[in-house]
Amino acid sequence: MDIDKLFTKSDLIPAIVTDTDGVVLMMAYMNKESLTKTIETRQTWFFSRSRNELWNKGATSGHIQEVAEIYSDCDDDTLLVKVKQTGSACHTGEYSCFFNKVI
Repeated sequence: MDIDKLFTKSDLIPAIVTDTDGVVLMMAYMNKESLTKTIETRQTWFFSRSRNELWNKGATSGHIQEVAEIYSDCDDDTLLVKVKQTGSACHTGEYSCFFNKVI
């Protein structure tokens, strides 16, 4: 796949991360460099908007995400990243970042 087409609308693209069972773990942003590194290393790399830098999920915590598959949506403006999660995905220690029930 030509990844350049994913970044025609914006320099950043949302990446929804699920485990291989389909549990939604987190959402983060990727730029072209982080997606390229993710594809090359088979570990997730994201772009931190607050720090304005790349970050490798699990590099400091050991809670790595081994990439199984990556899909783009029908508009090529969102990614679905399926991973084998080691440990927790959330910085709070929860397995998923989505644990605060709204309704």
